[in-house]
Amino acid sequence: MEQKFDGKVVLVTGGSRGMGREIVHALAERGADVVVASRKVEKCEEVADEVREKYGVRALAIGFNVSSWEDCNRLVETVYAELGQVDVLFNNAGASPLYPSLDQISEQYFDKVIGINLKGPFRLSALIGTRMAAGDGGSIVNIGSIEAIRPQPAALPYAAAKAGLHTLSEGFAQAFGPKVRVNTIQAGAFLTDISEGWPQGLKEEMEKKVALERCAEPSEVVGAALFLASEASSYVTGAVLRVDGGWR
Repeated sequence: MEQKFDGKVVLVTGGSRGMGREIVHALAERGADVVVASRKVEKCEEVADEVREKYGVRALAIGFNVSSWEDCNRLVETVYAELGQVDVLFNNAGASPLYPSLDQISEQYFDKVIGINLKGPFRLSALIGTRMAAGDGGSIVNIGSIEAIRPQPAALPYAAAKAGLHTLSEGFAQAFGPKVRVNTIQAGAFLTDISEGWPQGLKEEMEKKVALERCAEPSEVVGAALFLASEASSYVTGAVLRVDGGWR
């Protein structure tokens, strides 16, 4: 099934880099107007300019802090005022800063990780999903993590947040059905720019844990993203799609 998104508006958080940028380009290439939302508005503008020039679509760049309730509210109001609708929401923004040891995790660190990876996606899904359900429907796609089911000591707050995101996906699927589908892409190890800060040897360690014996390129999320965003997945909701190379 050919996936076309002409006339659709797609909002991607964390859309200025990594997997988010790949998703923005893939949807814009197929005709969607896109909203690139991330913390640094200048980086969002760069990606928005790229897709406007390359694909001739509308592209809105918005700087916001996903862990801020107020900023989530502002993002939603701005998008609906400027573009009138959201047909697909990708909750892609995420972060898992390194920490020296579990007992040295500060309350500020913990709250930040939960805020970015769980609180923000909850607020955006609640606001946009409610509007989708009252209108023509839509699709919400959460970018999860293998950490949700294979938690590692080096990323426990992040793993807990991503496990919560899986729960939100299933709950929102029930809340906003039948017009809104809500699903999760459970991502494995992707070689985004964040991977450049991985400790020495971590990439090789991860490669030993997967059936495909390699980490993924950011573009390899696109197939799953297009599937869950489009009518190709018309009877899929509340699901977790593993895109992790066969993590053991």
